[in-house]
Amino acid sequence: MNIVVGVLVIIFVTSVAVAAMLLVRRGAPEGSYFADGDRASGIFGVLATGFAILIGFVVFLAFTSYDTARAGAETEALVVAQQVSTAQFFEPAVAAELTTGLVCYARSVAGVQWERMEDGTIGESLNPWAVELYRTVRAMEPVTAAEQSAYDRWLDQTSAREQARNDRIHGAVGVIPTPLWIVLFFTAGVIFAYVLFFADRGERAVVQGMLMGSVVAVIVAMLLLLYTLDHPFHDGVGGLQPVAMERTLQIIDEELAVVGVDDVTRCDAAGNER
Repeated sequence: MNIVVGVLVIIFVTSVAVAAMLLVRRGAPEGSYFADGDRASGIFGVLATGFAILIGFVVFLAFTSYDTARAGAETEALVVAQQVSTAQFFEPAVAAELTTGLVCYARSVAGVQWERMEDGTIGESLNPWAVELYRTVRAMEPVTAAEQSAYDRWLDQTSAREQARNDRIHGAVGVIPTPLWIVLFFTAGVIFAYVLFFADRGERAVVQGMLMGSVVAVIVAMLLLLYTLDHPFHDGVGGLQPVAMERTLQIIDEELAVVGVDDVTRCDAAGNER
């Protein structure tokens, strides 16, 4: 989520809550609606503690998914770079086809595939260049010992790349189920309503506003944090970007210049087939 949008959301919701508190304060009795303030504070502590524990576990769950997606993206980029090196041990025609296929795969991940993850439209679709790589390897027959060793290594790296891709995509769909979101918002609403009963016309307006504003601002900030961690692929602060794959593309370009393959025309810069 964009940091400016997040700040505006916090300010807007907090302002509405403070306005509601000051409105209720006009008709509130002195000393709040509670006859026993200590008992009311104790019950509020139970509500706040329950919400804090719940949201703490959810934050841990969301951050775990966030970190898995980040690690998956980095691992995938590393494996692609390794496969480029492995491809050079095959015969020249196959090596060139696999190399260009890997470059297009990397461009697709950093380009159109990443955009689809940000839009939430990646679904279960495959990277088309992964299919092309599979067809190329399936059609080849390793002859020399070096090719056989490279062939076995290639299959292992392909499995590692697919696992890393799954980890990356897993974070794009979100891990917090809808019922949990409902419980979080319901609990936040209960806390908001409970704080309204602390309205006291004998207390200064600024104190009453701070009472409500601080509670609501913290709750809204935590919910926005959860949303950001649950949707890690975005352009805002903390959003995951294809930095690892872009760095891998730079490394591959340097490697291709060494082996003499410097013209990849099967795809454009975003990984779309020409």
